[in-house]
Amino acid sequence: MSLFDLSGKSAIITGSSRGIGRAIAEAMADAGAKVTISSRKPGPCQEVAAGINEKHGDGTAIAVPANISSKDELQAMVDATNKAFGKVDVVVCNAAANPYYGPMEGITDDQFEKVLQNNIISNHWLIQMCMPQMRERKDGAIILVSSIGGLRGSPIIGAYNISKAADFQLARNLATEYGKDNIRVNCIAPGLIRTDFARALWEDPKNLKSALSGTPMARIGEPEEIAGAAVYLASKAGAYMTGQMMVVDGGATC
Repeated sequence: MSLFDLSGKSAIITGSSRGIGRAIAEAMADAGAKVTISSRKPGPCQEVAAGINEKHGDGTAIAVPANISSKDELQAMVDATNKAFGKVDVVVCNAAANPYYGPMEGITDDQFEKVLQNNIISNHWLIQMCMPQMRERKDGAIILVSSIGGLRGSPIIGAYNISKAADFQLARNLATEYGKDNIRVNCIAPGLIRTDFARALWEDPKNLKSALSGTPMARIGEPEEIAGAAVYLASKAGAYMTGQMMVVDGGATC
């Protein structure tokens, strides 16, 4: 069997109706996994799930809309996944929020709290909900989609970067707690990727030129170029990797 085979596995991927999350969900389905597609809006979730089921057969994907800031909606998503697939083997915390661009001096309390809630606490909630069954089976993979922003400062996305740095520590701490249960917890730290979420950073030519000035590959990444890292971390290929941060950034941080 391939080191990257996910047959028999079930994965929840938040923020998977578009961008990096969608690419991860499609790649995991290609590798044999059953996948739960989730974001706030039902229509896009159903569209992605339908495309996966058309390619791999009915029952490969389910659509469960959920707002990650709602604990009840996250629990309903986990319950729906357990009902459809019998278990949760892989959790990909991809959904995130960044409602403010500018210096930290100008961010409101509500904006800052939303960033911390959606990018850290909501990840913690979802992991808490899935961890007990993983511990019982002595197997599981948690993947946090963080950012290279967590490695450096920024004059325009400081709060977002703070939250992404916290995700690194969340992964390290959970890896320490649950390593004995064969549960791996890791982060992927993408660089600038061509997604709607990051549009403000790449759509403007001036911003794009600045962003690429120190990137050896001299281009931004595509969502599909992050998906392979997620499959690696969820599969047998990544079975001895935990508590780590995998940077995928075209060389921007080197």
